[in-house]
Amino acid sequence: MHPIVKLVAQRLALGLLLLIAASALIFGLTEALPGDAAQAILGQAATPESLANLRAEMGLDRPPLTRYFEWLGGILTGDMGVALTNKLDIATSIQGRMANTLFLAFWAALISVPLAIILGLIAVRYQNRWPDKMISGITLASISLPEFMIAYILIFFFAVKLFWAPSFANISSSMSLLEQLHAIALPVAVLILVVLAHMMRMTRAAILNVMQSAYIETAELKGLSGFQVIARHAFPNAIAPIVNVVMINMAYLVVGVVVVEVVFAYPGMGQYLVDAVVKRDVPVVLACGVIFAAVYIILNIIADVVSIFTNPRLRHPK
Repeated sequence: MHPIVKLVAQRLALGLLLLIAASALIFGLTEALPGDAAQAILGQAATPESLANLRAEMGLDRPPLTRYFEWLGGILTGDMGVALTNKLDIATSIQGRMANTLFLAFWAALISVPLAIILGLIAVRYQNRWPDKMISGITLASISLPEFMIAYILIFFFAVKLFWAPSFANISSSMSLLEQLHAIALPVAVLILVVLAHMMRMTRAAILNVMQSAYIETAELKGLSGFQVIARHAFPNAIAPIVNVVMINMAYLVVGVVVVEVVFAYPGMGQYLVDAVVKRDVPVVLACGVIFAAVYIILNIIADVVSIFTNPRLRHPK
């Protein structure tokens, strides 16, 4: 078997095992939560009979292991159950929410990834000079601030003072694309500032590491300009670590948007999860948790596969 095929198969198998382990962990954590879910839903005034009926409806009267395998089987067949609070099908509710979160993540990634790579190349080209110091200083400041603080700062200036963008990012299918982009301008800006710094600094570090190689010195002796050496020789050989950090940040754009969605009241997966936690809607929490875990694991597998294919020693084994 070719080494690349073997490594890719190993990564896929490991990803499947990680997803099963994550689902077990999520289920176990919800089971370990203090209090009674039925009591939290019905309130303190609930009668013992109503509590017993709701526990039976939720399956709380059965062993946890049995409920876990039933839930896992439903997840694998696309049946995520029914929300306890509104009796709506969870899979149907998640479709719209997930589409909104992916819409937000897409525009943030579309701007932040190319910008991070360009800024990283500029920082390497002018290493230890004022462009490098200015870019590093600004990105370090943005990565040091918590995302909710960045969000409130942008809301204060661009929504309250200047009226350039709305403070609530509420979108719907009846809105045009331009109206939707205007509505999500501030949350997209927050996400860009959060992930841009990490990707830019990793791009800079990866390229500087490659710049120490002997073939870079050979390219310089051929008379190539500094930017040509970086773009043609250093950057292609630094793809693997850059792809890894890009994929990690893409996973954050989908999984870690909870705070941003709550601040801007955005109707995405993060807001849906927070609402379910507040209402103690366990099936929704389980569904959101396993989807977030799957997204994170899948994007990390993609990063591993790209790293494997960009490794010349694996593409051309002796």
